[in-house]
Amino acid sequence: MHEEIIFSGFGGQGALFAGQLMTYAGMDAGWQVTWIPSYGPEMRGGTAHCTVIISDKPIGSPIIRNPTIAVVLNPESMSKYEALVRPGGLLAINSTLVHQRTDRKDITQVAVPANDLAAELGNVKMANVVLLGAVLAHRPIVPLEAVEAVLEEHLEGAKRRFIEPNKRALHRGAAYALQGQREPVEM
Repeated sequence: MHEEIIFSGFGGQGALFAGQLMTYAGMDAGWQVTWIPSYGPEMRGGTAHCTVIISDKPIGSPIIRNPTIAVVLNPESMSKYEALVRPGGLLAINSTLVHQRTDRKDITQVAVPANDLAAELGNVKMANVVLLGAVLAHRPIVPLEAVEAVLEEHLEGAKRRFIEPNKRALHRGAAYALQGQREPVEM
């Protein structure tokens, strides 16, 4: 198993947090992992992305040129990463904000209205975890329960109040993806 994943969005959308959850869950499962964050000069509203590699073999380089999975939270991320996804890969789209769809037939596209689903759960900022759940439903790299354990272990202090809502967001994204709900492609 070797997955190269990019989580990308605006600063404040939680791309880095979603990547950390995946990385810690992979590490706890005994996989080899890397996590490299990158963000623009603006704390909120600028670009932010991270690369995550999870593998059953030693990782030679943390650099990702063609991810096996791209999680795009905003239109700019879609424009940047859609063409780079490796054939046979997965493109997970936050369809609340990203209205464009890929024409590529060599990848799997999962469009999830992540902001809308997160808002239904009470906090639009959980859209990142909704998409993470959808990704793990399609590519069970780590079980959802492993991500739940990471939330329990790594959210401390005042942030502990977000553990249960994030668990619900994770499962909501997975359930949406597993129901096979697909949105019509708008051109």
